[in-house]
Amino acid sequence: MAKKTSLKAANRARTGSGRLNQMRREGWLPSVIYGRGTENKNLKVDAKSFFDLIAHSSSENIIVNLEIDGEGTRLAFLQAIQHDPLSGIAVHADFLSIDDKTEITAHIPAHLVGEAPGVKSGGVIEQYIHALEIVCLPDDLPETINLDISGLQLGDSLHVGEIKYPKGVRPTHAEDVVIVHIGRAGSGADLEAASAETPAA
Repeated sequence: MAKKTSLKAANRARTGSGRLNQMRREGWLPSVIYGRGTENKNLKVDAKSFFDLIAHSSSENIIVNLEIDGEGTRLAFLQAIQHDPLSGIAVHADFLSIDDKTEITAHIPAHLVGEAPGVKSGGVIEQYIHALEIVCLPDDLPETINLDISGLQLGDSLHVGEIKYPKGVRPTHAEDVVIVHIGRAGSGADLEAASAETPAA
């Protein structure tokens, strides 16, 4: 299961872009926390700690203990990160205020494990979904979801409904959605066949 990490934060007043940029130069990341039954609150979090946290996490969907100066600690789910379109650097973070009974929706990296017999036969791995959308309680949030492909022969596909999910975790995708397909190298026939299995979004 994903570990909860503490992150220092403080309240901030509503400010214009100039003040927000100054805040970033001072080592803070402008943020907001919201949630059902909770008043929206503008925050700033320690930028270095935040960037280190993201760098060492397999996903941007993480749970943190926000240590808000003068208010104590609040459990929060990192809902979204806004990035600068040119540099790609995070410029704002949205947190969802939660408790241990709040169901959260997250996108978790899907990692392939095992060696598919179909690849040994000359096939190639086509992975269509690299992050699975799941629903779970905070204590059940996994860091990754492993996809066992050791039983896939040439032409076989692995569907959402065939995955063994961690306890308390359920996918939001339909069971017949294809995640991985073992196609023929240099041929689009199998790829088209697998794509036809996946309903259009």
